[in-house]
Amino acid sequence: MIGRLIASETLERSLRYFIASVLLLTGLGKLLDVPGFIKVIETYQIIPVFMQPVIAVTLVVTELKIAENLFRKINLKLTALAATGLHVGFTFLATITLVRGIDVPNCGCFGVFWARPLTYVTVLEDIFMVGVCVFLYNILRRKESQI
Repeated sequence: MIGRLIASETLERSLRYFIASVLLLTGLGKLLDVPGFIKVIETYQIIPVFMQPVIAVTLVVTELKIAENLFRKINLKLTALAATGLHVGFTFLATITLVRGIDVPNCGCFGVFWARPLTYVTVLEDIFMVGVCVFLYNILRRKESQI
């Protein structure tokens, strides 16, 4: 019983730190060049120009806040749900953009510092992150029901 509890705590912590680290890196990458990130958002051809700065700043703040909450164990269940929603949104946006045949030379995942084209590999990465976030959420939900 104690061994399972320790394993569960270790898995939860590993998932939290993994998701938080990814979001910290992506958020910082975007934060270091917000004007460049706004240009990346424009290439998706879905957000009106006047909304692009608001979306850019909102995404940066959201990624960094979710990372902080996961690192500091703040509102974990809600934060895991927010991380899931964020990655579902990224998956949806990437998929729609690819289906529309729009060429995006920099997906913007890590801002302008690790520029790589938007491809179906990006979609698979986003789906993977959705799965990791859902896994963490389910662990937290199960843990809460055992208390």
